[in-house]
Amino acid sequence: MTTAPSLARRLGLTDAIVIGLGSMIGAGVFAAFTPAAQAAGNGLLVGLVVAAFVAFCNATSSAQLAAVYPMSGGTYIYGRERLGEWWGFVAGWSFVVGKTASCAAMALVFAAYAAPAGWERPVAIAAVLALAAVNYFGVTRTATLTRVIVVVVLLALAVVTAAGASAGVVVADAFAPSGLLAGGVYGMLQSAGILFFAFAGYARIATMGEEVREPARTIPRAITIALAITVVVYAMIAAVTLATLGAEGLAGSDAPLADVAAVSGWSWAQPVVRIGAATASLGALLGLIAGIGRTSLAMAREGDLPRWLAAVHPRFHVPHRAEIALAVIVSTILLVADLRGAIAFSSFGVLLYYFVANVAAFTQPSEHRRYPRALQVVGAISCVALVVTLPPQGVVRGVAVLVAGVAYRLFRQAIGNRRVSG
Repeated sequence: MTTAPSLARRLGLTDAIVIGLGSMIGAGVFAAFTPAAQAAGNGLLVGLVVAAFVAFCNATSSAQLAAVYPMSGGTYIYGRERLGEWWGFVAGWSFVVGKTASCAAMALVFAAYAAPAGWERPVAIAAVLALAAVNYFGVTRTATLTRVIVVVVLLALAVVTAAGASAGVVVADAFAPSGLLAGGVYGMLQSAGILFFAFAGYARIATMGEEVREPARTIPRAITIALAITVVVYAMIAAVTLATLGAEGLAGSDAPLADVAAVSGWSWAQPVVRIGAATASLGALLGLIAGIGRTSLAMAREGDLPRWLAAVHPRFHVPHRAEIALAVIVSTILLVADLRGAIAFSSFGVLLYYFVANVAAFTQPSEHRRYPRALQVVGAISCVALVVTLPPQGVVRGVAVLVAGVAYRLFRQAIGNRRVSG
């Protein structure tokens, strides 16, 4: 009897942390702060704290579950094992469609910084195809490239921070209580939902459970460390951009970090920032393609996606068909995609994904628990609250796609039952 090829355990703790950082650092810094400022003004700082706390709750649930179920698929697997097939399907479907939108968003951010005017969409599509090829040839190549990307991005962000600090420009009401509360509770929660988009990269670590050495030990540590580093980086950049540009300047900027360098008089730093932005977007896109491919693999193995997507390449040990299909779909989306809408749609899907993760972790027995149940309760409630406050257009699209996924699974079940009875 021939055994189907499986994914190879080649990643250590450092590799897993780097993949998480590459997925998180970049998305929020270069794409999410402007719409967050539009929603809450200076209150985006409160939104950032809320988003970080919700991300922490979700990360602890993911880490606790991943230690027991070290398989590709993340919360899709956790939901099936702890709550039932439908819960797992909702989590997996929400992740795949939400993160597919994230792929489009990151490709557009890359093109905005790297492409000549008028060539943004072709360059975005080229980036997707190139990184899909990198993933195709093995996860160790993914980890190696991500390591380089993270170093470049952190250097660019350090330049931005130094530029803002050297300017000596401080908006007086940026950190005053009246300024922080000017956007109201709804605005702050909406900014939190938008900024949560930036923190969701740690899911990529959990979805690669079959490729991490000592997963019960490595995955929880990698998730916690990567999230902590990201929170510190985002807090510094948020403070610098608000202090330098002010809430109105940030809300009206298409490239806020480049504008920080301009206001500071560091004109030479603008190309550095653009290189950092483009590189950060590539890092996030690289991690997204890897994570979606693994979740699609897990869903295809269970028949929740077409089973031909479950193929693993016999030489490179990657879900090559799933990643090829993803590259084709994202390239198609890029022909009509809108960055702001893609962020809201992605947040909708990812927040539902983590809602299932929190509920699943809540049901784990005491011998498998690493964190108190209160964190999972708060995490689940917070996910629902942030979904409700997202921009309405993103919520409507998210609900429509979720309903379409449920209808697809019901149709497949009906066909399967008909074949059995026939």
